Amino acid sequence: MAIPDKRYPRTGDKQTIYLKNVITNPNIMVGEYTMYYDFVNDPTLFEKNNVLYHYSINHDKLIIGKFCSIACGAHFLFNSANHTLHSLSTYPFPLFYEEWGLEQEHVTDSWDNKGDIVIGNDVWIGYEAVILAGVTIRDGAIIGTRAVVTKDVPPYSIVGGVPAKVIRKRYADNVIFELLNIKWWDWDKQKIARNIKAVQCSDIALLKQEEFL
Repeated sequence: MAIPDKRYPRTGDKQTIYLKNVITNPNIMVGEYTMYYDFVNDPTLFEKNNVLYHYSINHDKLIIGKFCSIACGAHFLFNSANHTLHSLSTYPFPLFYEEWGLEQEHVTDSWDNKGDIVIGNDVWIGYEAVILAGVTIRDGAIIGTRAVVTKDVPPYSIVGGVPAKVIRKRYADNVIFELLNIKWWDWDKQKIARNIKAVQCSDIALLKQEEFL
């Protein structure tokens, strides 16, 4: 009997993958059940095609939570794509240290380091959205198609546009508070399976009730 390929969660579907199972870069961390779908390129090449300017010399990280849905062509644009704004010229002289007689250890002075990209749990990132370095997207957020996310995104909010702005919250503040406390994505698989209907419904009271089962 053939051993199931853990990269592909759906039989016969080679365009959808569980992202965690194809990651090799130690500076990319992905939670369980997060999926990536790509109808243009091989989705297993996510590190090469979607995580851009992510050079080990900079030590920045891509952290993605559990149960996220990432659409085709979403890109994560890291610090090395930047040019420093703290000098009179944006030209990356330190990058070409040999040409200019500079010290190799100062290569990272070529760009401004804004930090890691952190994606929470149960986040949906739309088609060809771009997430910039230093951005944190909180649990339950939705990123619209081709949005360019330059700032942190609050939990359970919908953002879109260039640059991305909050369109609306998905739920009332009290419901968001309850969801962030319940953290259903941290339940074990058996508990989630028992309570799938509660997770899928729009009734926070039912989900709170199931939390204790």
